[in-house]
Amino acid sequence: MLALIAGKGELPLHLSEALRREGTPHKVLSLEGFEPNLPDVTSFRVEDLGQVLSDLADGGAREICFAGAMQRPPIDPGRLHPLSLPLVPRLMGVLQEGDDRLLREVIAIFEEAGLKVRGAAEIAPELTAPDGAVFGTPGPQDLADAEKGRSLLASLSPHDIGQGCVIAKGHCLGIETLQGTDAMLGFVAGSRAPLSPPPSGVFIKRAKVGQDLRIDMPAIGPETVRGVAEAGLTGICLEAGRVLILDRETVIADAVKKGIAIWGTA
Repeated sequence: MLALIAGKGELPLHLSEALRREGTPHKVLSLEGFEPNLPDVTSFRVEDLGQVLSDLADGGAREICFAGAMQRPPIDPGRLHPLSLPLVPRLMGVLQEGDDRLLREVIAIFEEAGLKVRGAAEIAPELTAPDGAVFGTPGPQDLADAEKGRSLLASLSPHDIGQGCVIAKGHCLGIETLQGTDAMLGFVAGSRAPLSPPPSGVFIKRAKVGQDLRIDMPAIGPETVRGVAEAGLTGICLEAGRVLILDRETVIADAVKKGIAIWGTA
């Protein structure tokens, strides 16, 4: 059995359907407050993590997959389950660090409990960005902006800052931080400089160098295309095989309407 630790968004639904197709029995769990739109979801508080791990082992779970949007939950020491006490020093030690460090510790905790961590791309590889066009053809300036964005994100990876940026005519208009993609695109939409008037520019989305994609694979969806259009951009460049495209039909339909090229590259 596989335990699907699900959060908000479309990804848990896609993965649940993929698991049914491959015949893998699975149980859906979610942090309280981040439940997905799926039936039969078991919610839990982070203070009960030790009990959850024990229950999964007793229930025959051998694999686990993390999917969907979640935020760092607060920990209430007064509500800690006794089985969670050994985990508290480990989690508290990394909660103030970057996302990558925190997620690596979470993976380690589940692996030590005997659970094999499966990534979303392993379960549903059809969701990943291809190497080449998804829709449209980027122009020379788009390609140059995408390459500058790739270089910029590679240089930021050691700092565990974000997975995306916006480049327009060689100018960096925004860098994704803890607030996420939507916030960055909203900032770009409201602050474009005369040096890079719309329509122009590319949103670049890539995994961080060395990022463990089993638990935090970058993704875009229809809301990303809407944000890109509102920001006056003309392209979306994704890292091939390392970024998920959720609700691809809607993404392409929206890109067609807005005239936004989408492509994947190494």
